[in-house]
Amino acid sequence: MAKAVKAKAKARGVTLLVGTRKGAWFFHSDPSRKTWRVEGPQLLGNIVNHIVADPREGPRTLLMAAKTGHLGPTIFRSVDKGKTWVEARVPPAFPKVDAPKAKNGNGGGNGHGATALPRSVSHTFWLSPGHASDPGVWWAGTSPPGLFVSTDDGLSWESVAGFNDHPMYWKWCPADGGTPDGALLNQIVIDPRNPSHIYIATSTGGVFESKDRARSWAPLNKNVEANFMPDPFPEYGQDAHYIAIAPTNADRLWQQNHCGIYRLDRPGDTWERIGKAMPADVGDIGFTILPHPRDADTAWVFPMDGSDVWPRTSPGGKPAVYRTRDAGARWERQDKGFPKKQGWFTVKRQAFCRDDMKAVGLYLGTTGGELWASTNEGGRFTQIAAHLPEIYSVEAVARL
Repeated sequence: MAKAVKAKAKARGVTLLVGTRKGAWFFHSDPSRKTWRVEGPQLLGNIVNHIVADPREGPRTLLMAAKTGHLGPTIFRSVDKGKTWVEARVPPAFPKVDAPKAKNGNGGGNGHGATALPRSVSHTFWLSPGHASDPGVWWAGTSPPGLFVSTDDGLSWESVAGFNDHPMYWKWCPADGGTPDGALLNQIVIDPRNPSHIYIATSTGGVFESKDRARSWAPLNKNVEANFMPDPFPEYGQDAHYIAIAPTNADRLWQQNHCGIYRLDRPGDTWERIGKAMPADVGDIGFTILPHPRDADTAWVFPMDGSDVWPRTSPGGKPAVYRTRDAGARWERQDKGFPKKQGWFTVKRQAFCRDDMKAVGLYLGTTGGELWASTNEGGRFTQIAAHLPEIYSVEAVARL
């Protein structure tokens, strides 16, 4: 399947699925990825958090996670390359009565007790196609943190009780926790060898692992710092910005955390902070980490300023991607094409992606509404769009 997708991408080019604060756009490249044709906007004026194409065999479904003014948080589905969209019959939603009452009646605000507040999905943040052996299965992560599954190709969704109703849920996902955009279950990653082996990342509890198809969960945060906690290395409580499995070595996990860049080699359970090798004046704070599709030792990050005031911009206003080719022992700066100064933007969790062509393409969307591309593994970046709304997500697929 992977070889077929690569061949199609080489013959046709790439489509970038771009979600923004005010709608969605598609950018279609020529086979050389030198020129781009824009299509859109779609759902103009509404928040589009994520757009994903199904990479599995069969009809090519596109799912879009959106928050609309009239429908609220929902999922849209397309089976005609995004020409038309139909809303899910049953979008992700928590059970109507699902929260225990606080013992003291005031909400248990420190996250170590129950909460009196019922959960209501603010928005779906992340969409993941199921395992290659699970056609029609999709997973979704929401704010507040919730895990949901669809078994009918995105038409209807149900709450995953193994996580959402876990006895530790309110400690892992306290009602007063989260990020400026709300507390998140921001990623779902499935072991390509085993559909029952699932990792999730959250902004309130860190990384969790299930080995029984989401029925039970355990924290996977050993040696990951949470410098904002009384215990800086707790069992849970970290802010895991992004996790990824190395495509050629499913035992290797990469993590970009609120407090650094990490690598974990299974069957070990202790993360190594490889971001300490980053330049001291840049640091190792960012939102996304991208593994190379064919080299398990290579990955890219896009750092942001994580200083005391947390401006969430490129360090010093000088944007750059950093690449490691030795599993994090060393990092090299890749900034050709980016502004040399006064580049005050950053790249959100879902807005940095790659293709899997021979010369890997890297694509990123900025908080300033710019879309950048490199077709030579970060050697040079070119701006392919500007003046879009704030970009929330970018996904690269074989041209639609």
